[in-house]
Amino acid sequence: MPIFKIHHITKYEYDRPVKESSNEIKIFPYLCDDQEVLQQELNITGYPEVYTFLDYWGNKTGLFNLLPPHKELIIESKLTVRTTAPSQLRVNFQTSLQQLREEVAGNLQLLEISKPANIETQKSIEEIAEQLQQGNKNVAAIVESCSEYIFKYFQYIKGITNIETTVDEIMNVRAGVCQDFAHLMLQILRTLNIPCRYVSGYICPNKNGMRGEGATHAWVEAWIPGHGFAGIDPTNNVWVTNTHIKLAVGKHFNDCTPVKGSFKGPARQKLSVYVSVGYEDGQVFEEKNNVKMEILPIDKEELLIDEGFAGQQQQ
Repeated sequence: MPIFKIHHITKYEYDRPVKESSNEIKIFPYLCDDQEVLQQELNITGYPEVYTFLDYWGNKTGLFNLLPPHKELIIESKLTVRTTAPSQLRVNFQTSLQQLREEVAGNLQLLEISKPANIETQKSIEEIAEQLQQGNKNVAAIVESCSEYIFKYFQYIKGITNIETTVDEIMNVRAGVCQDFAHLMLQILRTLNIPCRYVSGYICPNKNGMRGEGATHAWVEAWIPGHGFAGIDPTNNVWVTNTHIKLAVGKHFNDCTPVKGSFKGPARQKLSVYVSVGYEDGQVFEEKNNVKMEILPIDKEELLIDEGFAGQQQQ
């Protein structure tokens, strides 16, 4: 059962004071049997009181306000977590799509995450889905084939997409990062009416060649009859085991956004994100991303700006 030490800093800087910053954070490990929080220290500029609750998807969510004028907002998480999942996932490869339909019927939350979005490239998505289910494959085999297809036919390239990139755009450029591949996989599986959800977290591979180490990572959980939700990472084409740490789940990225909020003030802002992963063997992986932010108007003193998670794309 490996133990990881994760240091995650989100820093917003403003060229002039802003005020009344209201924020929502989802940087707490998801409550489940596969991971155990040993310690978490949260430090926020101004030390505001953080109100926590479980949202619709079961994510631990924090709310806080920073009312006085300020020129920076720093949200720092120091986390020590033990993963208790096995090093190899044992998935049920025996159940059919028909068995899945029978199991899902009447389960409103599973039905909610089994319907594809209405997109322009849906015909191409349907062609991929049809190809994946050929040979009367069981549900787990289809999910595995979907991950393999994305890994094989879509390039992992940082910097060509952002948090607002659509599945249509991903289909056109045939490239992206983990967030893009997760959204693409959700659309394909939901086209087959396989319930699946977006997962936000960290990946801790310790130099084993997997992509996405450092910044927050994204993958998919698909509902497998006789098993429940099983995580699969199309960026690396692997089933999720004890090197993935889960923060939040939802229908898509917006349900899992690690930090989002708004503030008042006509300011230009800059975002930087630092993540380090410490391993039991003493190795430490560090990554810092400086994100270009939208230049905001400077002529309205009471402008309310949606800070969102502008550009802190999951890699």
